Amino acid sequence: MVTTLDDTKRMAIAQKLADMRAIQNLLISTEQKLISSAPDQDVRERLQNMLADDQKNLGVLETVLVQYGIQSEPHDTMKKFVEQAEQMMSGSELSFYQKLIQHELLKHGQVMSGIVVHKAAQVVGADIEVAIGPLNTVNFENRAHQEQLKGLLELVGVRELTGKDADQGLWARVQDAVAALSGVAGSVLTQNSDKQDMNIQTLIRLDHNKVNTLFTEVGTTKDPQKLQEYFGQIYKDLTAHAIAEEQVVYPKVRPFYGEGDTQELYDEQAEMKQMLDEIKSMSPADADAFRSKIKQLMEAVGDHIRQEESTMFAAIDKNCTDEQKEQMATEFKTAKAKIQEEMAASMK
Repeated sequence: MVTTLDDTKRMAIAQKLADMRAIQNLLISTEQKLISSAPDQDVRERLQNMLADDQKNLGVLETVLVQYGIQSEPHDTMKKFVEQAEQMMSGSELSFYQKLIQHELLKHGQVMSGIVVHKAAQVVGADIEVAIGPLNTVNFENRAHQEQLKGLLELVGVRELTGKDADQGLWARVQDAVAALSGVAGSVLTQNSDKQDMNIQTLIRLDHNKVNTLFTEVGTTKDPQKLQEYFGQIYKDLTAHAIAEEQVVYPKVRPFYGEGDTQELYDEQAEMKQMLDEIKSMSPADADAFRSKIKQLMEAVGDHIRQEESTMFAAIDKNCTDEQKEQMATEFKTAKAKIQEEMAASMK
């Protein structure tokens, strides 16, 4: 039988993503403090724009965590670091310039964490790359913020030392150009991603794309350890997805999608859950039999996906406003996160 549904590499990436969420919250808190003590309106406005980006990017990160499928807590050292940073940025020991330096370092660390997660995903599995795709938008904007902060540091630092404005030379213009280029790309991606994150069809389709990638990965290996790893993620992803749909989506679509069609979706997912438990009881060491059973699951899931993405999605578009689809997406994402946390707790 499958001995564990967890994989240490995937759990490590989950914790790194949880660290990034903690830092994103710290960035937001720090910017709020900096805005309240900004020395002039120009600095304040730039920081307010960063704050708006970071609040939006926190939503992107939350979506990535749910799509990734493994909920985790930040490292204990990260929790201590955040607590100390909050105290430092709230105190009066550092000047505004010194606090701005610390904020730029936080941005740099966040960019590097995003890059490391992407590189780790390339090593561990293609399904992870699918799940964390929206993270690129966060990296783009944090990179732009780094350049903007360098310009602010020149401005604020010279003012603190001399009481006068810095001469805006070639370097400042280069910084503005890099920040603008990164910011435009990041803003466009984030705006599109943020809009899509709030669309229930897009969230469901992201789940479908990820599980299809996992099925493809199963087909490329006969290694028992890799088969167990991939199936463990399939089991967790499909279970959380199915329960969240049954809690949030199906009850809402039943009135206009029809009793019979909606019940068919429930029945298909009941069959899918049974197949998942059957595979869980098998040994990945018998690779051919294990893969054969997963192929049967893939076919059943494929039929289910085709129904949802054709007739159910069309019914949602026809009968729901954009606001209703956004609300359904928010409830679906919240339900999935709670289910993932409960599953993780039950496996300890």
